[in-house]
Amino acid sequence: MVAPSLIPKAPGDRVKTDRRDCRRLARLYRSGELTPVRVPSLEEEAVRDLCRARGDAVEDLNRARRRLGAFLLRHGEIWRGGSTWTLKHEDWLASRRFEDRALASTFAHYRAVVEERRTRLQAIEADLLAYCDKDPFTDCVHRLGAYRGVSELGALTLASEVCDWRRFPKASTFMGFVGLVASEYSSGEHTYRGHITKAGNVHIRTQLIESVWAYQHGPHANATLRKRHEGCSNETIARAWRAQVRLCGRFRRLSARKNVKSVVATAVARELSGFLWAEMTA
Repeated sequence: MVAPSLIPKAPGDRVKTDRRDCRRLARLYRSGELTPVRVPSLEEEAVRDLCRARGDAVEDLNRARRRLGAFLLRHGEIWRGGSTWTLKHEDWLASRRFEDRALASTFAHYRAVVEERRTRLQAIEADLLAYCDKDPFTDCVHRLGAYRGVSELGALTLASEVCDWRRFPKASTFMGFVGLVASEYSSGEHTYRGHITKAGNVHIRTQLIESVWAYQHGPHANATLRKRHEGCSNETIARAWRAQVRLCGRFRRLSARKNVKSVVATAVARELSGFLWAEMTA
């Protein structure tokens, strides 16, 4: 099997027949222009769909939380106690009261939607955790989970989306697949590089960027990370530690130069993708 989206096609070729397609595929195969891909099994596709359902549930929950926050802001209820959606913030929400009956009903409905979507997300995550210790995901989840910021569910998402890591001959190819490389338009002596391409798999790119926020602070191994290291080989743990030291330093140096942290996270996510590719092809 080959990747349909990577089959070269001339812009001026507007005639399509089975005979012409067969000749073109044979010619491209002979010249090595076709990219082979591994077809995922039915179980891998099913778990991938469940991981994507989790992503949709996270998006729905965040949207419901923003609606509730906007409602409170419109009516002068401003949270000033630090991070939102902590236990302290939840207690603050429970203590809010509105004199108008319509406002009180609106507030109750918004909170009910948040709670319903949070319960649905927890149910999906509980179903996904059962697959972390099942073949063919066990080895990949344990090895990827040794890296800081890559939780069990994050590792399962990467494993189900990538499937075959060895189809990428080098790290830069995998970085391009997830759309974390800079776009470029160069001609002659002029070189222009723009924003990241955002090509390829958006689910992998989102998971990588989410994971790198754990590298904002100095390298360390907390209790959760040490627990994920149990059962991993010494070589995997050593590679994960080298990656953590480099990425934490990289995040710190870029943050000193850049004002927008999302740009820093994207740059660090590109390097993290290279470390994860190296781990899975070692």
